[in-house]
Amino acid sequence: MPKIRPTKRAAAAIAAALATATGVAAWLSTDRLPPAVDLAMTALVRPWEGRELRAYRDMVGVWTICDGDTDNVRPGMVETPAGCDKRLRTRLLRDYYEPLKRCHPGFTDRPVSWQAAMLSLAYNVGVSATCRSTALRLAAAGKLRESCEAATRFNRAGGRVVQGLVNRREMGDAARIGEAELCVSGL
Repeated sequence: MPKIRPTKRAAAAIAAALATATGVAAWLSTDRLPPAVDLAMTALVRPWEGRELRAYRDMVGVWTICDGDTDNVRPGMVETPAGCDKRLRTRLLRDYYEPLKRCHPGFTDRPVSWQAAMLSLAYNVGVSATCRSTALRLAAAGKLRESCEAATRFNRAGGRVVQGLVNRREMGDAARIGEAELCVSGL
């Protein structure tokens, strides 16, 4: 099992997301995001997916655009930065956060860092795989740290271990926070 540990950079990202969620501007906004969605979007999905305004084929051949979005993407498609922002917010909330709330009773009662890590995992591997995962079973049993660590097993693409996915799932790299790193930093 990888050595997963809390870090100051992950704690700072969690604090920033919580401050944004409770700030005056957040309460005045009509399109306020749950803190876990904001945290997943800013600390995990955007940094790890990268942004491409033109459609391209990812490493397993799926048409992709913006921040790793594969929904309704066609060859030749072009998006704007504002369009990418809207796609990511909408997809994380509608296609990942809401389904995870349905498949895991008490999802929103879990720490924001854990929710964000599971959202990023689901965005990358799919809601079905996440809902059936050992990570969610462990969380249901109250074993959150073990849940964070179990999610690191999703480190393959095209049938092989990919170092970038190992980094994403575990402790990140010099520039990006890893999912497990964030997950345990908020427990």
